[in-house]
Amino acid sequence: MTDDSHRTRRAILRTSATVAGAGLIAGCTSDGNGNGDGNGNGNGDTESGNGDNSGNGNGSSESYSVTMEPVGTVEFDSVPETWAANNGSWADMGIALGQQPPEAVYLTDRYHTQYYDEIPDVSVDKSEIDALWDDELDPEEFIELSEQVDVFVMDPNFLINRGDWDQDDIDQIESMGAPFFGNSIFSRDYGWHDYEFLTLYEAFEKLAEVFQEQERYEAFASLHDGFQDEVEAIVPPEDERPDVAIVWPAGDDTFYPYTIDEGTSYKQWRDLGVGDALSEAGVSDFTDDRGTIDYENLLEIDPDVLVLRGPSNESLSDEEFQNQVVAEMENHNVASDLTAVQNGDVYRGGPLYQGPIANLVLTERAARDLYGVDEELFDRQEVSDIVNGNF
Repeated sequence: MTDDSHRTRRAILRTSATVAGAGLIAGCTSDGNGNGDGNGNGNGDTESGNGDNSGNGNGSSESYSVTMEPVGTVEFDSVPETWAANNGSWADMGIALGQQPPEAVYLTDRYHTQYYDEIPDVSVDKSEIDALWDDELDPEEFIELSEQVDVFVMDPNFLINRGDWDQDDIDQIESMGAPFFGNSIFSRDYGWHDYEFLTLYEAFEKLAEVFQEQERYEAFASLHDGFQDEVEAIVPPEDERPDVAIVWPAGDDTFYPYTIDEGTSYKQWRDLGVGDALSEAGVSDFTDDRGTIDYENLLEIDPDVLVLRGPSNESLSDEEFQNQVVAEMENHNVASDLTAVQNGDVYRGGPLYQGPIANLVLTERAARDLYGVDEELFDRQEVSDIVNGNF
């Protein structure tokens, strides 16, 4: 497709409202602890990707608008066909809505497509997705990408506050015809995020409006309601639930601490009713002061359960994690004294970013780890049917 023909179907007419741009420089950084996986070859049950364009919204020729903070009201004259996303939250939502995979994400190792291995006929080949974040997020790269995509599904305020960006950069990129549409939903600890926060499914519903896939969203929301009932049924009484410490390895026996907030990053832990060992001990979240803790600090807190985040850990199987990561702790002169290590309660902690499919997989995994749940809590085939338009 030529650039001219691509521009004739540009989704954006105009974007109203400006983007707030003040605040601290914050966000997640690449830790070099692995590059994720590379599984999958395409997405869904068609040769070129998932989705069937069977009248669930794609193909509408009428203009429409979608409103969400902080981007305001964005008007589209056709449904976006190509897109870029932040990482695994909005990207996973798009896949759940039957879309082709995004052309690019910030960091491909933060988009954990291996979770799709749980779902029949759903896969994403990350080798076909570009990474936008090398040493930094470069506005020039976004300008070039705007020739290929119809919408940037990411929060412009994150770009302004995480990198060396300003509002002029956002405006210049949008002037090329691809608007920004996103809200940083994974954490609620950023001081610059002074506008409305959205839950996972509130954000999911907004993206469904962008892609005109409201029927798919409703089917997924209904599935999720049943899933929540299953989860509530297996959560033990409050006095029997563990206190959990969530950390990210920082090297040299140190860790970035993460306290459980209302962001989508922690949805499975909230739904499983766990206690927050780090918050209860007065430890600040990593995004607050970029601080670290070590094994001595963890031993003072001595959580019931220790969970480790990070791409390198998420790329491991349960067995590999136990044989490599946990075994090293068992042989460490301080870590070996942790109650969680002695009781075999050290687990993978899930990613910073999760969308609706990943959340199902991760919540069920955490329920198995924490509460010994053996049964499946959601129907894999039903998820596949929704993604592939068979509902």
